[in-house]
Amino acid sequence: MSESTQHESTQSGSTQPRSTPGAADPYAPEQETTSGPVFTVTGEDWDTVVSGVDPDASERIVVNMGPQHPSTHGVLRLILEIEGEMVTEARCGIGYLHTGIEKNMEFRTWTQGTTFCTRMDYLTPFFNEAAYTLGVERLLGITDDIPEKANVMRVLLMEINRVSSHLVAIATGGMEIGALTVMTAGFREREACLDIFEMFTGLRMNSAFIRPGGVPLDVPEGGLEAVDRFVELMRSRIPELEALCNENPIFKGRLCDVGYLDLAGCLALGLTGPPLRATGLDWDLRKTEPYSGYETYDFDVITRDEPDAYGRFRIRIDEMYESLRIVEQCRTRLAKLEGAPHMVADKKIAWPSQLEVGADGQGNSLDHIRHIMGESMEALIHHFKIVTEGFRVPAGQVYSAVESPRGELAAHVVSDGGTRPYRVHFRDPSFSNLQATAAMSEGGMLSDVIVAIASIDPVMGGVDR
Repeated sequence: MSESTQHESTQSGSTQPRSTPGAADPYAPEQETTSGPVFTVTGEDWDTVVSGVDPDASERIVVNMGPQHPSTHGVLRLILEIEGEMVTEARCGIGYLHTGIEKNMEFRTWTQGTTFCTRMDYLTPFFNEAAYTLGVERLLGITDDIPEKANVMRVLLMEINRVSSHLVAIATGGMEIGALTVMTAGFREREACLDIFEMFTGLRMNSAFIRPGGVPLDVPEGGLEAVDRFVELMRSRIPELEALCNENPIFKGRLCDVGYLDLAGCLALGLTGPPLRATGLDWDLRKTEPYSGYETYDFDVITRDEPDAYGRFRIRIDEMYESLRIVEQCRTRLAKLEGAPHMVADKKIAWPSQLEVGADGQGNSLDHIRHIMGESMEALIHHFKIVTEGFRVPAGQVYSAVESPRGELAAHVVSDGGTRPYRVHFRDPSFSNLQATAAMSEGGMLSDVIVAIASIDPVMGGVDR
């Protein structure tokens, strides 16, 4: 065998198993493995070897961030394509917290539905209940019959709930960027909110307190004084969060110009709440489409011209002050409504009746039990039917919306004329706002993804339902 033939045979034998079809460079044959392309360099300049390789294709990798709990109050999965520390593509994977709440509501009475929907966005239970209840009351045609006291108590609890939700948003957002003092302070103040909830409803969360016809309990003894102490405490504690964060150069460095999304982007993606108002648009359903008497309260809609994570943080801080203004007005009105009814007079709707908060929590009063068990057979029959069967709602459908801490929260309530909902579907702001993840994250740093999501403040219980 000649020298040239032997050289050709040796070269062919050494490179053929590693070459891919169409490989033209004998100095850098390519081999496909489970780890990606592997190049065996046998000679020539390195610049020539890498000239035919797409640098983007070889350096971009896809990573899973989660499924975990990154400032989302639930389990979210992020699928990120990154190039170095830069995010080139971001997608959300949801469904890890699915509860079937909307479907379950079809198998319970109209009043029992509140015990389900209150658990969706579990940081804003009163808003879930209000959106659903207002829809049921519109179908019943009793919106104007709801006692003033019930509406005032609803507004009171919703605004305290707004404060508690914003506190958790700020606390968890701070925790994710290492500001642990912000986290501990935020959760400390939230406890004061939950104390008010427990005092008024018997439960700290998921109370099913706002229900068709009004509210089941009157203002508890000492409740107004507790509200006064709460407002005084919050007015002294919120400035502490401001002092920690507002002009903190490290805090601003992590939030300013991160998660940027202007007005056009918010409108295109359907974002509402703080992300929308941070663009300068004063869209707040309490003002634009008032409900529960909000048009009679004096408060301002907070806006800013900073459509980034820092602007949304400042929106939430300032909104807490406005909520305290509304709470003070509610307290003044409740003082003048002592002894007034808090449930509609129609006993065919006012279910359940005669509740009170006792030593064992929330339940029927002893006087009511004595009446239905030992004094009136008719009262016992009525109580049995209203609890087991419920009331009927005329056939129809409504869309009922409220301004939750995260934006427009609405219920599409459909009735076929029966004692149970035919269909209830919720427009949860966490689900809608989460669509902005890609727009806020792509082109930014990997470390800023969590900051962007925290500024949306999604609650996965509301996303998945």
